Amino acid sequence: MTIVDLAKELIAVPSHEDEEKVGKLIEKWLKEETDAEVLRDGIGNIIARRGSGDELAFIGHHDVVPPNFDQMDGDRCKVFEKNGRLYGRGSADMKGALASMMHSFRDAEPKMELVFASFVGEEIGGNGARYAISKGFNPKFAVVGEGSTGYSNGGVIDIAIAHRGRRESQITILGEEAHASQPNEGKNAIYLAADVIQEVLKIPTKEITIEGAEMKESVIVTRIEGGTAGNINPGKCTLIVDERTVPGKGGMIRRGEDFKWEIKQEIPAFKCQDMSFAHWARGVANEVTNGSELIAKPHTTDAGWFSEKGCIGIVCGPAELGQAHTSDESVDIKAVEDCSKIYRRMAEVEI
Repeated sequence: MTIVDLAKELIAVPSHEDEEKVGKLIEKWLKEETDAEVLRDGIGNIIARRGSGDELAFIGHHDVVPPNFDQMDGDRCKVFEKNGRLYGRGSADMKGALASMMHSFRDAEPKMELVFASFVGEEIGGNGARYAISKGFNPKFAVVGEGSTGYSNGGVIDIAIAHRGRRESQITILGEEAHASQPNEGKNAIYLAADVIQEVLKIPTKEITIEGAEMKESVIVTRIEGGTAGNINPGKCTLIVDERTVPGKGGMIRRGEDFKWEIKQEIPAFKCQDMSFAHWARGVANEVTNGSELIAKPHTTDAGWFSEKGCIGIVCGPAELGQAHTSDESVDIKAVEDCSKIYRRMAEVEI
């Protein structure tokens, strides 16, 4: 089975609500195609090992975001090739990369213990990665297969050495209800929320540079909800705030007398813990794709969870910026094939 055939099989199996079926497919392939020790853990992560020595882990995830209606064909996801690209939900994020990693895991003659790990729940906050870490999974080196292609130049597979984190917060503003015909009898929570939004806009953001890659924090209000009826002065209003943080101490949570600010989700930013590893990875990539650069990604990945634990990692994968989660999601087939060559070379070259 070629890399493209394997990617097609993975993409065709829906995994937006239940990852079990595609997890079983990955597990079965690894057991049939390799002599590795293959484990499905208590939450559905698939982890395989072969070789000995320090660990180098190829890390991915097999869950996807929900497909659009026209991305489905009955109980399977549509998948097709067109103009050198593979289309379907999860092709970019990140079943194309999984196929690359699975092939390289099978074919490599590793210089150390080679690990393949595909996690569940990445799209909902890294549940699978966090579970694995809680059970002691923490490789010395990691290559996370999320997209890094085309950042420096079209078609070039770059090496991501950092990415932003994400903090989602809910702000609750309490006013006082009254009949809308007597607004002065109450306290309009939506008007109060307008003042709070202005405070959110004043939250200071910082900008950093890592090995020439620029990163900047951002803060925006993404949702607002208030009031119970058209003729009632609103007594409550809630805001959802999205913060994108950079490595280090990012963001600033503000609180006030008129509102409560609660963090609902926080995904850590990522930074490579040893830049010599990043430069080594770039050198390996340049053996396959000319012009690879060290870059920073705007999106979160599971790399942040491992970086927090001291794992030395980079992000390298075939997906291009702007492809994940789209109605016409696709991945370049040559990039999928080239990434497999890069991953295999990484396993076979001394770090």
